[in-house]
Amino acid sequence: MLAIPALATGTLTEVGSVGLPFGTPSPIGTTGPTGKTGATGKPSKKPKKHKTAPGGKTGTTGTTGSTATGGTTGTTGATGPVAPVASCPTSPCEVVSETTGMQVKIGPHNAPMTIPRNGVIVAWTIHLSSPTASQIAYFDQHEGGPAAAGISVLKKTKALNYTLVAQSPVVQLQPYFGGTAQFPLAQSIPVQKGERIALTVPTWAPALAIKLGNTTSWRASRPKNTCTSATEASTQTSQTTAGSNVQYACLYQTARLLYTATLISTP
Repeated sequence: MLAIPALATGTLTEVGSVGLPFGTPSPIGTTGPTGKTGATGKPSKKPKKHKTAPGGKTGTTGTTGSTATGGTTGTTGATGPVAPVASCPTSPCEVVSETTGMQVKIGPHNAPMTIPRNGVIVAWTIHLSSPTASQIAYFDQHEGGPAAAGISVLKKTKALNYTLVAQSPVVQLQPYFGGTAQFPLAQSIPVQKGERIALTVPTWAPALAIKLGNTTSWRASRPKNTCTSATEASTQTSQTTAGSNVQYACLYQTARLLYTATLISTP
């Protein structure tokens, strides 16, 4: 659990948490209305008491009241959308590799990693899958070393170009595989409304959900015409130099980077 500094009195916002089980809860379906209870049957009339003559017949018993019918059951509420899960160890096992990535669309939400108001970033969160030992060994060998990541603050300059404003320290991720990890920042990062939060991965990170449909997409800091190149995927293109201006030319649809950033707005 993130400990919020006592001096922070602004609004707390989890940037990029749309539809994720961390930051803000995923919506769930509403419960259907309860069915009405059936009416109780009328009790039988009290039978008349018959006199019995010597050797006479016994009087008849009164009729039994009708049984109540059960109320109808309320309809079940619709199930809420399922939160995306990072790829691996299932096949294909896809990861983010050697780049800076920024989510640009999640369903109807455009630019979901945009800072909504001035403030400071005090932590960031990432959801990681649990690759097998052989998968870990493969990526460690081909993607520059053990899994690691951090966040970056970008400012859009023109078209697809972004300037690196600030970045967090890079964290080793393997101890957190198979769960959601939050990393409080020892030194908060000041941000301005309109800036973007990106995920910088100098090696690799199993934090990529796939097969989510064409309305979900992210961009990488890779050169134009290299987006589908296997060689480029293993070439260092992460944006790490403060003040550098890089074009995020590669668009990857149907996939989502599973990270958020905790913003405390300026009071």
